[in-house]
Amino acid sequence: MASKKADEALVKEGAKKITDEDVEQVVNKADAIKQKFGAGGPLARFIEDAQLLIAVVKDYWTGTYRQIPYSSLAAIVFALAYVLNPLDLIPDVLPVIGEVDDALVVGACLLLVEQDLHNYKKWKIDKDKDKTATI
Repeated sequence: MASKKADEALVKEGAKKITDEDVEQVVNKADAIKQKFGAGGPLARFIEDAQLLIAVVKDYWTGTYRQIPYSSLAAIVFALAYVLNPLDLIPDVLPVIGEVDDALVVGACLLLVEQDLHNYKKWKIDKDKDKTATI
């Protein structure tokens, strides 16, 4: 349990330092981030969550979705940027073990922003329903 709290604290502290440039970097590097999740290993279990996290960042960046608190967006951006960074706490060059810390950070982020992701997912489903109703 102490590790879970430490991971959440890392995400919260990292989120405080997020800038618009970091948000833009996550948007621009979305494909590279998706590849990290799709490569197998500890991150593979989060592939669907990663797609949702990237989608909410993109929708925020384009102004399509702004109902997420900035603190939650910053936590998401921090976690995704952390995954992208090969030289984080445990360098990704170490097979499997190098991705364990990435998975822990993503897991902690998901716990912190769970309700906001639920709200975003509902908004996305409702938006898609509205699109099909007007066709």
